[in-house]
Amino acid sequence: MEAALAEAARAPDHGDVPVGAVLVGPDGRRAAAGRNRREQRNDPTAHAEMLVLSEAARRIGNRRLDGHTLVVTLEPCAMCAGAAVLARLERIVYGAADLKGGAAWSLYNIPQDRRLNHRIDLVAGVLEADCAALLTGFFAESRRRKVQSDPSGGVA
Repeated sequence: MEAALAEAARAPDHGDVPVGAVLVGPDGRRAAAGRNRREQRNDPTAHAEMLVLSEAARRIGNRRLDGHTLVVTLEPCAMCAGAAVLARLERIVYGAADLKGGAAWSLYNIPQDRRLNHRIDLVAGVLEADCAALLTGFFAESRRRKVQSDPSGGVA
């Protein structure tokens, strides 16, 4: 999780929400690492999770990532949780819950939905306070900048 946090901390450098991910192979080695790049790439699918899944699949030459573990600082959304199922991941480990968009327990539980043909083990709350603090700080700073640029708060 510390490696995912380090990736997340770099995302605001290019205007992205600080979410980082690391994919660990069955051998325990890092298969891929990345961070959100939605703003940088103008791509709504450029979530940290999606980027590391794509990178690892390209590297190993197989879309199936059996035995891999996805470590991510924020609970995956529906898109990322669905991609993890399609990639046949073994496990997802995440830090902070996403009460507004989480699809690995908070709102939905896509990785463990018995109606799907693959289920993924979930581990939640790893370094949760550190992961949440990074996000809270980012959004507080974002609100502060918005108020400074428009002191009226958008009220005319």
